[in-house]
Amino acid sequence: MTPELVVFDIGMVLLNWDPDGFYDRAIGPEARQRLFAEVPLSEANESIDNGAPWHETIEALAADHPEWSHEILAWRDHWHLMATPLIPDSVHLLRELRGRGIACWALTNFGRETFDLAQELYPPLAEFDGTIVSGRLKLMKPDPAIYEALEEASGVSGDRILFTDDRAENIAAAADRGWRTHLFTHSAGFAARLQAEGLLPADALRP
Repeated sequence: MTPELVVFDIGMVLLNWDPDGFYDRAIGPEARQRLFAEVPLSEANESIDNGAPWHETIEALAADHPEWSHEILAWRDHWHLMATPLIPDSVHLLRELRGRGIACWALTNFGRETFDLAQELYPPLAEFDGTIVSGRLKLMKPDPAIYEALEEASGVSGDRILFTDDRAENIAAAADRGWRTHLFTHSAGFAARLQAEGLLPADALRP
C-alpha cells in the first residue's frame, strides 16, 4: 500500500539550522565554545520550541548573563542568520509530491514566533497541507502526544504515513505508532525512499 501522507520535519530536512556556525563567524570558535559552556542557550531554545515566548526568553537570559548579553541577544536579533538556507533539493521533493496530489504535512519542534518568521522568510514552509508546530501545542517530539495530534488533525494514522526526520529518537517515536519512517541524512536518500514507496518517479530529484 502506498502511503497517503508524507510528513516532513523542518530543521535540517528543509531548512538548515546552524547556530554554531553563526557564532563561529561572529565571535570565533573558541569564544563560541565558552559561550555555550557558560550560557544555557540550547536549553533556552528548547523552551522556545516548547512554547515559551521568543524575545522574552532570550532577553531574560541576557539579563542573567550580562557578560554575554550582546552575544545572547544575537539569538533574538540575528536568528534568521542561524536558520538558513533552505535545502533546495528537499523543497523540490515537497513540491514534486504536492504537484502529484500527495498530501504533505510538517511536524516540527519550532517556536511559535520563530516559525511564523521562518514562513515569512521562506515561502516554501507555508506550502504544506497542514503543520503541527511544537511551540503552538506546547508539545515536543518525541512526546507521543504530538504525533497523535498530527493523526487527529490530518485524519491519517499508522502505516498510511511516511515520516522523515533527522533525529533518531523522533523517528523511533513515529515507528512506535506504526508510521513508516525515514531517517533523513540528505535529500537524495529521501528521494530514493519516496521512489521505493511508489510516490515519485525515478527522475524526480533534479540532476
